[in-house]
Amino acid sequence: MSVIALNRRALLRATAAATALMVFSPGLVLAAGPTVRLRLMATTDLHVNIYPYDYYRDKPDDTVGLSKTAGLAAAARGEVKNALLFDNGDLIQGSPLGDYIAYEKGLKDGDVHPIIAAMNGMNYLCGVLGNHEFNYGLDFLGKARAGANFPAVCANVVKADGEPLVPPTRVFEQQVVDESGAEHTLRVGVIGFLPPQIVQWDKDNLVGKVTTVDIVEAAEKHLPELRAKADVVVALCHSGIAGGERVGGEENAALYLAKVPGIDAIFTGHQHLVFPSKDFAGIDGADLDKGTLHGVPTVMPGFWGSHLGLIDLDLVKDGEAWKVAAFKVEARPIYERAPDKKIVSKVDAVPSVLAAVETAHKATLDYVRRPVGETTAPISSFWALVADDPSVQIVSQAQLWYGAEQAKAAGLPDLPLLSAAAPFKSGGRGGPDYYTFVPKGPIAIKNVADIYLYPNTIRIVKITGAELKDWLERSAGIFNTIDPAKTDEQALIDPTFPAYNFDVIDGVTYRIDVTQPARFDKDGKLARADANRITDLAWQGKAVDPKQEFLVVTNNYRAGGGGHFAGADGTTVVFQGPDTNRDVIVRYIIKNKTINPTADGNWSIAKLPATVNLTFPDSPAATLETVPAGVSVEKAGDAGEGFAKYRLKIV
Repeated sequence: MSVIALNRRALLRATAAATALMVFSPGLVLAAGPTVRLRLMATTDLHVNIYPYDYYRDKPDDTVGLSKTAGLAAAARGEVKNALLFDNGDLIQGSPLGDYIAYEKGLKDGDVHPIIAAMNGMNYLCGVLGNHEFNYGLDFLGKARAGANFPAVCANVVKADGEPLVPPTRVFEQQVVDESGAEHTLRVGVIGFLPPQIVQWDKDNLVGKVTTVDIVEAAEKHLPELRAKADVVVALCHSGIAGGERVGGEENAALYLAKVPGIDAIFTGHQHLVFPSKDFAGIDGADLDKGTLHGVPTVMPGFWGSHLGLIDLDLVKDGEAWKVAAFKVEARPIYERAPDKKIVSKVDAVPSVLAAVETAHKATLDYVRRPVGETTAPISSFWALVADDPSVQIVSQAQLWYGAEQAKAAGLPDLPLLSAAAPFKSGGRGGPDYYTFVPKGPIAIKNVADIYLYPNTIRIVKITGAELKDWLERSAGIFNTIDPAKTDEQALIDPTFPAYNFDVIDGVTYRIDVTQPARFDKDGKLARADANRITDLAWQGKAVDPKQEFLVVTNNYRAGGGGHFAGADGTTVVFQGPDTNRDVIVRYIIKNKTINPTADGNWSIAKLPATVNLTFPDSPAATLETVPAGVSVEKAGDAGEGFAKYRLKIV
């Protein structure tokens, strides 16, 4: 299975190349008969992002929000005579607003979910269920969908009695106007799909209630009948795009779906990426220039409202049938990134959409600002590069909790479970204020963003002991090589090494010998085969055997090859979770109420002679009271560029 890293920054960089123009004839000659230009529009993976606001950071964010996508949709409708709007799934979960409704306010019979209230005013024709629709259970899903004025379809989710959970297909009779101004009735068929893995991801909510079937098999079953009833067939595929040969049961099956006869256009999603774009380069059957999968016009319009997907079809009537003569594909963004990297909004939020959810938005602000648990110790990243640290520890605690449940539900091998996590905010290019700090006491949901910056999703990989050691050797490249005989000051940290590549692996113990040269270079390539910085690597007190196998909970970026780590190139993934690492941390705090993030000291820098003078830059606001056990730190002057210099002793 091809695994594509779900890195938000990579998506933002890709938006400039996120649109593709296909063969399309504005002046198409009406030779065969009447021509109808039909614009199909879609949103996907909204995840309850309505306001242009980041609830985790508690500030406005012009890169997200259905209220802005609604502005694009309104403008796009005004450009054409005929336009239809669809949604491609993952509506009711994925932001603090969604959690507020599910965990705090609840939904009573007759209540309208905020995301549904926002969409009801936008004239959607139809939607599809996404995998995250099941996160809160079937009862909650039913109440949320009950308030919608547009139906949902899904062809590959079946109830225990064999009946579909929702209709697999629908046909809508739409009045359209051709290029001469004449009206026609066009039968628009819609079919929907989602990843069959929902029965694993939400096993507790679904076992004994619903099951799933393969996407392609469901398409082959339902498309012939739908095609016979419809003039145009649109597939709402809440599934991504992966290459290679089909084996069945794929999570990301849009490419294989495109080969099933009878589909005129596909909206895809789930991966939080944009198609067409370079994210899908090299996949056979995916044409990035034309914007097609095996010749079928296709678009994946980002996530969180970042884009509006557009597929324009020229339909020419030939006898009683309508045929696609030409088409155009576009993923239209709500923002662009200026040369100075600042975000430039391309559309204003629609006031009526904002008004529909204003009360829920304000309540969510109160919710994220209110404590949801307690931390028995400060959570800071001030010392994360020199000692085991609470900002990484709490991430690993949450990942191990989640990973244990999911590994069991997915039937993964009974192997030692480890967690890999890195300090995201540790100064560097971010400056002297770029550190995590959550004081001891109440912890709010928004504080989690100070701990885990990115909306990565959970992955579990299976690796060997040899790969585990090399994974850690790659991380240890952040340290300069230290001469144990020198008494002059030596800088410990290589400032060119990004802290997000300094993975700490919990569940094993190890030491880092910084007197050894780095085994891997800055690009992750083997530089010195005889170099070994990682020493005393053990699991449960026993030395790790190179052939021993482990499961490691990490994020999609790392598991997919981000950073070029041993055992993490996309081929070792054994579980792809539907949840973000950040959401897992929030749920862990809510479940436990009181957390103890104190680092367990499973790793440390190997002891050095007392005469070695190690220094490193850190925040001038760093408090010596938060220094973890195992090291001694003292201030040593000015490090420049606003940083303070500290002296380190290994005790």
